[in-house]
Formats: sequence, C-alpha cells, structure tokens
Amino acid sequence: MIDEKTAQNAMQIILHAGDARVHCMNALKAIENSNFDQAKAEMKLANEEIVKAHRIQTNAISDETQGENGDYSVLFAHAQDTLMTIYSEINIAKRMIKIFESYDARLEKLEQALKENVHE
Repeated sequence: MIDEKTAQNAMQIILHAGDARVHCMNALKAIENSNFDQAKAEMKLANEEIVKAHRIQTNAISDETQGENGDYSVLFAHAQDTLMTIYSEINIAKRMIKIFESYDARLEKLEQALKENVHE
C-alpha cells in the first residue's frame, strides 16, 4: 500500500501539472486569435505551475536517495508521466508562439506592401 506522503506528493504533482495544462491550452487558444501577449502570459502561468510540480517530484526523489521509503507506486508513476507529458506540451506551445509571431509579422509586412502598391 502507498504511504500517505507519496500519495500526497503524487496528487500535488498531478494538480499542478493539470493547472499548467489548462494555462497551456489557454495559450494555444490565444495563439489562434493572434493574441500573443495573452499567450505569453498564460505560458508564464503554465511554467510557474509546472515548476511547482517538478519541485515536488525532485524533492520526492531526493528523499528516496536519502533513505526514505522508495516503494514503487503506480499513482506516483502516473504523476511523473503526467508531469513529463504536460512539460512537453508546454515546450511545444512555447515554440508555437514564436512560429506564429514570425508568421504574423511576415503577413503584416506583406499586407503593408500591398497597401503601398495599391496607393501608388
């Protein structure tokens, strides 16, 4: 049976990682609307949450290396899986912001050039 501390750690990791996912999804929705400032603000919140989750995991691993109970837990393994999956989603969303900002800037230049050509 899983000890209480491991269960609490696992649930906290899942909670913070889940909150990070919500912010990441909000950032992606903001990207859809070309609202890059909002996307970046959401990604900042996502990063804050994923750091909290990662810190809990790191502390648990550190405790185990120092001799605390290290029995295998499916719940903790699930928490780690959730953490890493969402961490990957965050990394992809960060790149998407940069990609779409670049595309948006290029489109703005093209639109400006078209407007200048029309007025000539």
